[in-house]
Amino acid sequence: MAQHHDVVHASPDDEYVNPATGSGHEHTDTDVWMIVQFAIWLFASAVVVHLLMWGMFDWFVSSREKTAPALEFPLTAGQGPRLPAGPRLQRFPANEIYDFRQREDAELNSYGYIDRNAGTVHIPIAEAMRLAVERGLPSRAQTAPAAGSAPTEAPGMMPADSSSGRTLERRR
Repeated sequence: MAQHHDVVHASPDDEYVNPATGSGHEHTDTDVWMIVQFAIWLFASAVVVHLLMWGMFDWFVSSREKTAPALEFPLTAGQGPRLPAGPRLQRFPANEIYDFRQREDAELNSYGYIDRNAGTVHIPIAEAMRLAVERGLPSRAQTAPAAGSAPTEAPGMMPADSSSGRTLERRR
């Protein structure tokens, strides 16, 4: 086998021009034995870790079996099993909705007291609508704008997007 340690090459590529006879790889780039040692240590440590984990879980299971079973909900220790309440179904839904509508119609179409002590009454809905048309709905009094201020609603003015509606801008 030829020794190549004493040979000085002009460039790194000259070393690979004439490879040694029988070499299957470049012996100068990597140490194969170091890679094999790493793989052996990696495999051995994986086996050891798996064995330790198996032993630990076996110990956990055996220690749990030795202790008394814990309650799922400790605050319910003195209570027995509880069942949910039965379904609350209507026995006669058609009759109940008929009675409900009769009561609503009687209240909407008759006079009566809601609270006699406070003097609150209810009147038929048709009468309430007629009175609302006759008397009008309550509203706030219109105030005139101050002399130096700009009108709040000018034609073509819209709230600006960036001001959250605090300022107005003219839009088409």
